[in-house]
Amino acid sequence: MTTYGLLIFDGVEELDFQGPHSAFSISARMRDDGDTVLLLAERPDPITGERGMRVLPDHTLNDHPPLDVLLVPGGDAKTEVSNPVLVDWIQRTAATVDWVTSVCVGAFLLHEAGPARDRRVATHRLYEDRLEARGQITVVRDARYVVDGNLVTSQGVTGGIDLALWLIGRLHGRDHARAVRRHLQYDPAPPYLADEPLAHVAR
Repeated sequence: MTTYGLLIFDGVEELDFQGPHSAFSISARMRDDGDTVLLLAERPDPITGERGMRVLPDHTLNDHPPLDVLLVPGGDAKTEVSNPVLVDWIQRTAATVDWVTSVCVGAFLLHEAGPARDRRVATHRLYEDRLEARGQITVVRDARYVVDGNLVTSQGVTGGIDLALWLIGRLHGRDHARAVRRHLQYDPAPPYLADEPLAHVAR
């Protein structure tokens, strides 16, 4: 049984947590073994994401059950590094979970709180220099996600889906992770790559 806790806050990049949330939730439903996926926020009120989506948390930082996995998304995380409530909670929670993860600039919060210090991490490509300039961190610039011990960090936005699928495979086996990927129909083949035809456009 695995309990995933996904932090959300005003200004969060929606896909940073929605992608992993979908993967974890599908995994939980397929396993039917009591896995739980929870959205956690500082207050019980709806949060407003970076793109305007309003989301209601399942629990606050003070009333959630014990977690096995912590996920810290990006978006306005660069501002939230100045929020002592979030930073303190991440620091305390990271010490009790099996896996600490982040998507995009969520790595800034993990650095501020401590778990990413003196570790190898990934973040959004536009913020790699800025994160590395904080010191006590090695930014890996050519990987969708980076695993350093129990710390797993990913590049921006859709990189969080890769991270989630890798972690599902580590927790519950590669075959199960492949089944989750198939259910998501996650097989990236984006249009407009250099010289690629628009192969899936009906005429």
